[in-house]
Amino acid sequence: MEWFLKVVRDNYANFDGRARRKEYWMFALFNFIISCILGILAYIANVFYYLSIIVSLALIIPSIAVAVRRLHDINKSGWMILLCLIPFVNFYLIYLFFLEGDKGPNEYGEDPKADENDNPFADQNPFGHIPPPPPSDRGNNDPFASHNS
Repeated sequence: MEWFLKVVRDNYANFDGRARRKEYWMFALFNFIISCILGILAYIANVFYYLSIIVSLALIIPSIAVAVRRLHDINKSGWMILLCLIPFVNFYLIYLFFLEGDKGPNEYGEDPKADENDNPFADQNPFGHIPPPPPSDRGNNDPFASHNS
């Protein structure tokens, strides 16, 4: 939900910069969930039909903005969003949304994943702190090591 709110609250009409894949797809997921819920409620009560229209209109600009910033992340022009209007060519646009963004800065801004690109697990160890094994007095326990006896 924080990714949806980041797009709607912090970057409502921001067409500059870059949006990583996670930001784009989490926004798309929550947008889809909200639309489905409002669609079901609109089927039950007519008042929700008007609410769903208002919500859809309110989310058009952030949807286009996050799509443009997603295209910027793969170093493509935001005008490529117009490919969605051409039948069958729009599948290429969906393919572009699945691509990983450029590492490092490009002409549209800094890498939004710059801190994660080096080593995403640098400060994480799923097993906690594991001390090194103590030195063995028995020598090499590798059965495939050459034995010089």
